[in-house]
Amino acid sequence: MDDPILNIEEREAINAGRWFSSLSPSLRHDILRCAYVKRCKDGDLIAARGDSADEWMACAKGAVRVSSTSLSGKQITFTYVEPGIWFGDVAILDGDRRTHDVYAHGDTSILCVAKADFQKILSQHVEFYDAMLRLQARRIRQLFGLVEDLNTLPLRSRLAKQLLHLARSYGVPCLTNGQEIRIGLHLAQEELAQLLGASRQRVNQELKAMEREEAIRIEPGGLVIRNRDALLQISEADH
Repeated sequence: MDDPILNIEEREAINAGRWFSSLSPSLRHDILRCAYVKRCKDGDLIAARGDSADEWMACAKGAVRVSSTSLSGKQITFTYVEPGIWFGDVAILDGDRRTHDVYAHGDTSILCVAKADFQKILSQHVEFYDAMLRLQARRIRQLFGLVEDLNTLPLRSRLAKQLLHLARSYGVPCLTNGQEIRIGLHLAQEELAQLLGASRQRVNQELKAMEREEAIRIEPGGLVIRNRDALLQISEADH
């Protein structure tokens, strides 16, 4: 049977989350007091599009893949939720159904708060309303940023920005060279392409070009950031 309690690593990930760490100690305590843990294997369905919203969730370990399926049956990935990030609250707040499918990517731990407890915390903490507004506002800013990048930046720049984001969220220093950062989240090039709204072939071409420039290294187990400054320069290019 799964341990229903967060382990030390998972608790640290939740407490380190930028939004959650901004809450008052009493609000954080009340959220964690009623929360429970679900541990999932790679590919496990966490929530399906059209489901009723029964839980508010946070990623405590691993990654959560948010996706949908097109009319032709093709699966499209929109984002990966990293440890410390909360999700699933929109459907609870507006009372509608889930809008996307959510899967575990790798071994993943999910911290859950039942809808009734979520609403109870809202009624007991006025601060929680302001905190949820800040959370939604941040998502809107991120969404507009993504739309702007998609319409103004070439694929090369958007790919560099995505790799820098993955390095910040899942970066692990290489044992052989502390200046290099290995991206711990294992994504196939097809999955990376979906995040960027591009074909796998074009993403592969750009990755190989970055490798020739010694900004990254492509390995069988994933990607290594060799020169963060070089990637940053690529990400800031606008032509």
